[in-house]
Amino acid sequence: MAERPTRSGGDRGERRPAAAPIRSMAELNQVSAQQTIAATAPADLPEPKKDAQGRAYATGARKNAVARVWIKLGKGKFTVNGRDGNVYFARPVLRMLIRQPFLVANRSEQFDVFATVTGGGLSGQAGAVRHGISKALTFFEPALRPNLKKVGFLTRDSRVVERKKYGRAKARRSFQFSKR
Repeated sequence: MAERPTRSGGDRGERRPAAAPIRSMAELNQVSAQQTIAATAPADLPEPKKDAQGRAYATGARKNAVARVWIKLGKGKFTVNGRDGNVYFARPVLRMLIRQPFLVANRSEQFDVFATVTGGGLSGQAGAVRHGISKALTFFEPALRPNLKKVGFLTRDSRVVERKKYGRAKARRSFQFSKR
């Protein structure tokens, strides 16, 4: 009888724990108050990526939503798909979600944001815009990257809806069982 080869530790499907997500505004304010931008030499940081109009561009994604985000210095104007951001994202939770990168970076009301979002629902779109804003901030000001990375805003949230399987009512739910 032949021996089976043993697996190495990385093949067991074990996951590393991700950075703990921020659950409330109090936690976010505490994290942003504790963090300070690390004083690094300009040679260590990459060059800012801006276009001719002084804008930084990034794409963000969440669930099935994709956001194209442009930020530039301004007075805090927020536009999503040609509408005011507060009108497009009417729920306060969604508005809080898209303001989080600016609060962590201590840059609230300093940037104008123009975003176009497609796909998904409002919650996924808000997450995509937050991801895009975070990436655009790191392109505009590379010194902000450690703070945004530490709270997990630069990582795409890869959770998506599980597909429905045949022989099941939904993805995992079985049909009702009747003994008689």
